[in-house]
This record gives sequence, structure tokens and C-alpha cells, in this order.
Amino acid sequence: MSEYPALTGFYNLLFLYLEPLSTTIPAVMIWTYPGASWFHHQLVPDPSPAPPSGFMDPRSLMAIWQLGNCYLLLGMLEGFGLRAVRDALPGNPVAQERLAGTILTAMAIADVTHIAASWFALPETLQYDPAAWNPTTHGNITVVVFLLATRLAWFAGIGRKRFWYGQSATKTKSQKKR
Repeated sequence: MSEYPALTGFYNLLFLYLEPLSTTIPAVMIWTYPGASWFHHQLVPDPSPAPPSGFMDPRSLMAIWQLGNCYLLLGMLEGFGLRAVRDALPGNPVAQERLAGTILTAMAIADVTHIAASWFALPETLQYDPAAWNPTTHGNITVVVFLLATRLAWFAGIGRKRFWYGQSATKTKSQKKR
């Protein structure tokens, strides 16, 4: 049996490595280069060049820096949290799946609200024109739709063996007694 039977293969790669990395990179970009002004400018596609770094008022700068902190926090909670589940519960795939599912549920709820906030904040002319979106907009909508779909596939048991989710109540009760 795998070291992490509740999170194997592609799910393991995506949720333990790729997604935490993809949420950490924007945080670093905000705090270093290209910086908060650039990131702020990229949130809504605009063909004009990004303003210089001193362009932002202190409130906007603080909000973008705090957004970077939220990205970093999400990446750490997912990456470290899922690793802690794996390391603390070896040989207990039911408990692994229940705890990993808790983290993935929270991430799925955040996915839905992130997609909605990003899409509804776009000007109406851009909402239905993904070809006009920039990489940041695709990251906030297209990539997060993919992550949500992958989480839903995990819950549905696609490409993996389920140990808790989708099991009958009697089977899960008998597994608890072990």
C-alpha cells in the first residue's frame, strides 16, 4: 500500500507540490519582483503598461501585501497540513482520507468564492472573453476551475480507491473498530 493511500498519484503531485508552489509564487512576486503595483495592475486585464512601484496608495499596497500573505498561508496550510496527515497517520487510510477531505473541502469552498469574486469583479466586456484575459486572470479563474474540478474528482473517487467518502455507514463503522 502507498505511504499515502488517501492521496496518491496525480492528486499527491497536485495537492502536495504543485498547488502549494503555485500559491507561494504570487506571494513572492508581490513582495519582491515585479512587485505589488504590477500585481495590482494585472488583476483586471488592461493593455496599458503597469504603473511604477510608487503608484499605489498605502491602503491598496497594504491590501495587496495582505493578499500575498493569504496566498502564502493557503499554500502552507495545504502543503504542510496534508503532509502532517500523511506522516501522523501511516497505515490508517480512513483517517487520512477524512482529514485530507477536510482540507480539500475548505479549499473547494475557497475555490468557488475565489472564482466568483474574480469573475464578477471583471468588467462585463471581459467576463465572457477569456481570450482577452491575461495570465493573472487565467490563474484566478481558469486554473482555479481546474483545481476545483480536481478536488471534486477526488471526492468522487475518480482515479483512486476511496476509504471514507462514498463508503456505506456500516463499512466505515466496522473500519473504525480496527
